[in-house]
Amino acid sequence: MRMMGLGLGWGWAAAIVWLSLTPSPPSVDVAYGDKLGHLGAYGLLMLWFALLYPGWPVRARYMIGFIAMGVGLEFLQGRFGYRTLDIADMVANTLGVLLGCAAVLFIPKNVFH
Repeated sequence: MRMMGLGLGWGWAAAIVWLSLTPSPPSVDVAYGDKLGHLGAYGLLMLWFALLYPGWPVRARYMIGFIAMGVGLEFLQGRFGYRTLDIADMVANTLGVLLGCAAVLFIPKNVFH
């Protein structure tokens, strides 16, 4: 079960990378839909891995890694030229990671164990 959880989690991370770097990402037709998408995508990603790894030292490393991923992808968007670097997206990504990790405190333990 844990290996399947890891596979799904890394698949979600790969989807975030692809959606961040594709020239034509899907649009969300609601106010601030783009920012909400960033918040939700990174929040769910961090929550997923926080459920897989119950120890805080490991969670902290994932938090740092996912925040770095969100910031790095934004810089790549600016570098490629067909997308733009957006500081607000970086903030939404970071808030999503932090909220995803905080949300694990409200979920029963042993979901994947």
